[in-house]
Amino acid sequence: MTSSPGSPVFFDAARHGLVDRDRSVLAVIDVQSYFLGKLPLDTREPLVARMAWLMRVARELSIPILATAEDVANDGPLVAELSSLLPDGAVVHDKMVFGLCGQPPILEELLGHGRDTVVLVGLETDVCIAQSALGLAERGLRPVVIEDATGSPPPNHDAGLRRLREAGITVTTVKGIFYEWVRDLATYHRVKAALNVPLPPGMTI
Repeated sequence: MTSSPGSPVFFDAARHGLVDRDRSVLAVIDVQSYFLGKLPLDTREPLVARMAWLMRVARELSIPILATAEDVANDGPLVAELSSLLPDGAVVHDKMVFGLCGQPPILEELLGHGRDTVVLVGLETDVCIAQSALGLAERGLRPVVIEDATGSPPPNHDAGLRRLREAGITVTTVKGIFYEWVRDLATYHRVKAALNVPLPPGMTI
Protein backbone atom coordinates (compact mmCIF):
# COMPACT_ATOMS: atom_id res chain seq x y z
CA MET A 1 0.00 0.00 0.00
CA THR A 2 1.42 3.38 -0.98
CA SER A 3 0.14 6.92 -0.62
CA SER A 4 1.36 10.36 -1.61
CA PRO A 5 1.50 13.37 0.72
CA GLY A 6 -1.99 14.63 1.41
CA SER A 7 -3.71 11.50 0.09
CA PRO A 8 -5.91 9.34 2.36
CA VAL A 9 -4.36 6.28 3.96
CA PHE A 10 -6.57 3.23 3.50
CA PHE A 11 -6.72 0.18 5.75
CA ASP A 12 -4.89 -2.72 4.14
CA ALA A 13 -7.31 -5.57 4.91
CA ALA A 14 -5.19 -8.14 3.07
CA ARG A 15 -2.34 -7.52 5.50
CA HIS A 16 -4.03 -6.45 8.72
CA GLY A 17 -7.70 -7.51 8.56
CA LEU A 18 -9.38 -10.61 9.91
CA VAL A 19 -7.77 -13.95 9.14
CA ASP A 20 -9.83 -16.10 6.76
CA ARG A 21 -9.76 -19.85 7.41
CA ASP A 22 -10.21 -20.62 3.72
CA ARG A 23 -7.00 -18.71 2.97
CA SER A 24 -4.99 -20.18 5.87
CA VAL A 25 -2.31 -22.82 6.32
CA LEU A 26 -1.15 -23.72 9.82
CA ALA A 27 2.64 -24.11 10.02
CA VAL A 28 3.99 -26.05 13.01
CA ILE A 29 7.67 -25.19 13.30
CA ASP A 30 10.37 -27.22 15.07
CA VAL A 31 8.52 -28.37 18.20
CA GLN A 32 11.23 -30.78 19.34
CA SER A 33 12.34 -31.87 22.79
CA TYR A 34 15.71 -30.22 22.19
CA PHE A 35 14.14 -26.76 21.86
CA LEU A 36 11.43 -27.32 24.46
CA GLY A 37 14.19 -28.20 26.90
CA LYS A 38 15.46 -24.63 26.75
CA LEU A 39 12.17 -23.22 28.02
CA PRO A 40 11.14 -22.77 31.67
CA LEU A 41 9.85 -26.13 32.88
CA ASP A 42 6.37 -24.90 33.82
CA THR A 43 5.74 -23.42 30.35
CA ARG A 44 6.53 -26.46 28.20
CA GLU A 45 3.45 -28.66 28.62
CA PRO A 46 0.90 -25.81 28.38
CA LEU A 47 2.63 -24.45 25.28
CA VAL A 48 2.49 -27.81 23.48
CA ALA A 49 -1.12 -28.26 24.61
CA ARG A 50 -2.12 -24.95 22.98
CA MET A 51 -0.41 -25.93 19.73
CA ALA A 52 -2.11 -29.34 19.79
CA TRP A 53 -5.52 -27.79 20.41
CA LEU A 54 -5.02 -25.39 17.50
CA MET A 55 -4.02 -28.28 15.24
CA ARG A 56 -7.28 -30.03 16.15
CA VAL A 57 -9.21 -26.87 15.29
CA ALA A 58 -7.38 -26.60 11.95
CA ARG A 59 -8.22 -30.20 11.07
CA GLU A 60 -11.89 -29.70 11.91
CA LEU A 61 -11.97 -26.60 9.67
CA SER A 62 -10.08 -28.31 6.81
CA ILE A 63 -7.11 -25.97 7.18
CA PRO A 64 -3.92 -27.58 5.81
CA ILE A 65 -1.12 -28.22 8.30
CA LEU A 66 2.57 -28.02 7.37
CA ALA A 67 5.13 -29.34 9.87
CA THR A 68 8.89 -29.05 10.19
CA ALA A 69 11.58 -30.36 12.54
CA GLU A 70 15.05 -28.84 12.45
CA ASP A 71 18.05 -31.09 11.77
CA VAL A 72 16.28 -34.25 12.90
CA ALA A 73 19.47 -36.33 13.05
CA ASN A 74 20.87 -34.07 15.76
CA ASP A 75 17.83 -32.43 17.37
CA GLY A 76 15.26 -35.23 17.21
CA PRO A 77 11.76 -35.50 15.73
CA LEU A 78 8.63 -33.43 16.13
CA VAL A 79 7.18 -34.29 19.54
CA ALA A 80 4.67 -37.14 19.53
CA GLU A 81 1.88 -34.98 20.98
CA LEU A 82 1.87 -33.02 17.73
CA SER A 83 3.03 -35.55 15.14
CA SER A 84 0.08 -37.76 16.12
CA LEU A 85 -2.29 -34.96 15.07
CA LEU A 86 -0.94 -34.56 11.55
CA PRO A 87 -3.20 -35.71 8.70
CA ASP A 88 -2.54 -39.16 7.26
CA GLY A 89 0.37 -39.06 4.83
CA ALA A 90 1.70 -35.73 6.09
CA VAL A 91 5.46 -35.22 5.83
CA VAL A 92 7.43 -33.60 8.63
CA HIS A 93 10.08 -31.67 6.71
CA ASP A 94 13.64 -32.03 7.99
CA LYS A 95 14.40 -28.31 8.02
CA MET A 96 18.05 -27.36 7.57
CA VAL A 97 17.51 -23.60 7.40
CA PHE A 98 16.04 -21.18 9.92
CA GLY A 99 13.38 -19.52 7.75
CA LEU A 100 11.09 -22.09 6.13
CA CYS A 101 11.10 -20.18 2.82
CA GLY A 102 14.78 -21.00 2.41
CA GLN A 103 14.22 -24.70 1.76
CA PRO A 104 12.53 -25.28 -1.63
CA PRO A 105 10.53 -28.46 -0.80
CA ILE A 106 8.97 -26.76 2.23
CA LEU A 107 8.07 -23.65 0.28
CA GLU A 108 6.73 -25.77 -2.58
CA GLU A 109 4.39 -27.66 -0.26
CA LEU A 110 3.24 -24.43 1.31
CA LEU A 111 2.54 -22.71 -2.02
CA GLY A 112 0.92 -25.87 -3.34
CA HIS A 113 -2.05 -25.33 -1.05
CA GLY A 114 -2.91 -22.18 -3.00
CA ARG A 115 -3.44 -20.15 0.17
CA ASP A 116 -1.90 -16.80 1.04
CA THR A 117 -2.05 -16.74 4.86
CA VAL A 118 0.36 -18.75 7.01
CA VAL A 119 -0.41 -19.06 10.71
CA LEU A 120 2.82 -19.84 12.57
CA VAL A 121 3.22 -21.76 15.82
CA GLY A 122 6.31 -23.42 17.26
CA LEU A 123 9.90 -22.65 18.18
CA GLU A 124 11.87 -20.44 18.48
CA THR A 125 10.11 -17.09 18.32
CA ASP A 126 13.15 -14.91 17.67
CA VAL A 127 14.82 -17.28 15.18
CA CYS A 128 12.84 -19.75 13.06
CA ILE A 129 9.43 -18.17 13.66
CA ALA A 130 10.72 -14.66 13.00
CA GLN A 131 12.78 -15.60 9.95
CA SER A 132 9.90 -17.64 8.53
CA ALA A 133 7.40 -14.82 9.05
CA LEU A 134 9.67 -12.18 7.52
CA GLY A 135 10.51 -14.45 4.57
CA LEU A 136 6.82 -15.13 3.90
CA ALA A 137 6.05 -11.42 3.98
CA GLU A 138 8.85 -10.75 1.50
CA ARG A 139 7.10 -13.16 -0.90
CA GLY A 140 3.80 -11.34 -0.63
CA LEU A 141 2.17 -13.86 1.71
CA ARG A 142 0.57 -12.96 5.01
CA PRO A 143 2.24 -14.46 8.10
CA VAL A 144 0.30 -14.53 11.36
CA VAL A 145 2.27 -15.36 14.51
CA ILE A 146 0.48 -16.87 17.51
CA GLU A 147 1.97 -15.28 20.60
CA ASP A 148 0.95 -17.94 23.13
CA ALA A 149 1.71 -20.87 20.82
CA THR A 150 5.30 -19.85 20.08
CA GLY A 151 8.23 -19.88 22.46
CA SER A 152 11.86 -19.05 23.06
CA PRO A 153 13.94 -18.82 26.24
CA PRO A 154 13.28 -15.51 28.02
CA PRO A 155 13.81 -12.71 27.19
CA ASN A 156 14.07 -13.84 23.56
CA HIS A 157 10.37 -14.63 23.09
CA ASP A 158 9.40 -11.03 23.83
CA ALA A 159 12.27 -9.72 21.72
CA GLY A 160 11.14 -11.84 18.77
CA LEU A 161 7.54 -10.64 19.05
CA ARG A 162 8.73 -7.05 19.24
CA ARG A 163 10.80 -7.52 16.08
CA LEU A 164 7.80 -8.96 14.26
CA ARG A 165 5.38 -6.26 15.35
CA GLU A 166 7.84 -3.56 14.30
CA ALA A 167 7.96 -5.20 10.86
CA GLY A 168 4.16 -5.04 10.58
CA ILE A 169 3.57 -8.77 11.09
CA THR A 170 0.20 -9.72 12.59
CA VAL A 171 0.59 -11.17 16.09
CA THR A 172 -2.41 -12.66 17.89
CA THR A 173 -3.34 -15.43 20.34
CA VAL A 174 -4.75 -18.95 20.14
CA LYS A 175 -8.11 -17.61 21.30
CA GLY A 176 -7.94 -14.75 18.81
CA ILE A 177 -7.17 -16.91 15.77
CA PHE A 178 -9.83 -19.42 16.81
CA TYR A 179 -12.53 -16.78 16.70
CA GLU A 180 -11.23 -15.33 13.43
CA TRP A 181 -11.32 -18.78 11.88
CA VAL A 182 -14.81 -19.73 13.10
CA ARG A 183 -16.51 -16.29 12.65
CA ASP A 184 -20.07 -17.33 13.59
CA LEU A 185 -21.89 -19.15 16.35
CA ALA A 186 -22.99 -22.08 14.21
CA THR A 187 -19.38 -22.86 13.30
CA TYR A 188 -18.25 -22.23 16.88
CA HIS A 189 -20.69 -24.77 18.30
CA ARG A 190 -19.94 -27.30 15.56
CA VAL A 191 -16.18 -27.14 16.10
CA LYS A 192 -16.43 -27.16 19.89
CA ALA A 193 -18.66 -30.24 19.83
CA ALA A 194 -16.49 -32.03 17.28
CA LEU A 195 -13.27 -31.47 19.23
CA ASN A 196 -14.70 -32.92 22.44
CA VAL A 197 -11.43 -32.35 24.32
CA PRO A 198 -10.68 -30.15 27.32
CA LEU A 199 -9.17 -26.73 26.69
CA PRO A 200 -5.46 -26.40 27.40
CA PRO A 201 -4.67 -25.46 31.02
CA GLY A 202 -5.44 -21.82 31.77
CA MET A 203 -7.07 -21.17 28.42
CA THR A 204 -10.59 -19.83 27.92
CA ILE A 205 -12.58 -19.29 24.73
